[in-house]
Amino acid sequence: MAGTELGIARKAAVVGAIMLSAFSFNTTENLPIGLLKLMAEDLDVSLQSVGFLVSGYGLTVAVASLPLAHLTRRTPRRLVLCGVLAVLFLASLLPALVTSYGLLLVARVATALAQALFWAVMGPVAVGLFSPAVRGRVIGLLSVGGALATVAGVPAGNWLGRRTDWQVPFEVLSVLVLVALVVIAMFLPSTRPEEGHAAYGAEPDSRRFAAVLAVTALSVTGVFAGFTYVVDFLQETSEFSGDAVSGLLGAFGLGGFLGVTVAGPLLDRFPRATLTVPVTIQAVGLLALYAGAHHQVVVTIAIAVLGAAAAPVFMATQSWILRVAPGRTEIALAANSAAFNVGVAVGALCGGLVLHVLGVRETFLVGGLLTVASLGVLAVEALLPARPPAAAAQDAPQDGKAADAVP
Repeated sequence: MAGTELGIARKAAVVGAIMLSAFSFNTTENLPIGLLKLMAEDLDVSLQSVGFLVSGYGLTVAVASLPLAHLTRRTPRRLVLCGVLAVLFLASLLPALVTSYGLLLVARVATALAQALFWAVMGPVAVGLFSPAVRGRVIGLLSVGGALATVAGVPAGNWLGRRTDWQVPFEVLSVLVLVALVVIAMFLPSTRPEEGHAAYGAEPDSRRFAAVLAVTALSVTGVFAGFTYVVDFLQETSEFSGDAVSGLLGAFGLGGFLGVTVAGPLLDRFPRATLTVPVTIQAVGLLALYAGAHHQVVVTIAIAVLGAAAAPVFMATQSWILRVAPGRTEIALAANSAAFNVGVAVGALCGGLVLHVLGVRETFLVGGLLTVASLGVLAVEALLPARPPAAAAQDAPQDGKAADAVP
């Protein structure tokens, strides 16, 4: 009994450390958004240059996810996670040591490369520690860690940076990262990457895998087509004050946190519904923002609803990927992460074109229609015939015992 309790405690510690890592990566990625002016003044560069620290970050993740996952497919997962966290730790300390924009840009690129690899391996590592029956619940827990960055990490970092120096939030993050690094180095079981049930899809199917990638790309493009320009929309079209806009953005983040908290425990029992329902609600939220743009009550509700729907969509696609991946799950998850980040970039570009031609309100109409298109993909996927059992079993793991190996 004591050995079992110790095993459970070790696994819980690893999952907690991965959640903390997800929180730290998400906070690091978005922290410069609220500190643009402070960073630009201190580094003596333009706002656009500091803004590139965010947009370039996402682009790097999109481009690097698949190649890095492929290159490290045979590297022990404990070594990979410790490596990416070491990079994040050093990159978080760098702003306190240098005042060079060039070196800061290098640190951001290095962190983006680490994050690209982190998203590919964190799911299989955490899921592989537990029974296949609770895959979805584990993914839900990891998503809560990432969602907390929007609700708590970024706002707290912005608050701290404005009252001290912009470097201080990054220093605080480095301490959190160090804690996660130590826990993973001490407690993560040492296994070969291909071992364990989480290394391969439970029901491998290349058709459904392609459908999930399409849903990720379309739904994320839809969100960011409008949400990239949400501040202008709220101020110019809906006529909210600056303080009210901050509150609405907080409601969006809180909605996302509540969404993943509620949907996470349901992923295993209702895999299709936990993807279809959030995508449907996302479409409704985006179209409601377009239709009710001049009604502040409608806009307030729609913003919160949109946050509650958009965050669970990516969580649900990650859970689907673990089930239908036609090969190694970390490669498949890297492809899903790349699709997500491509959606962010294409959505912002698409929304910018619509903004220039039609206006900011219409960006939400286009975003809603793109999300409706992703519902069409889900409808087609639901009509696909089941894959023959022999073909589905071809890539299935043969021995799940390796998931419980100890260092």
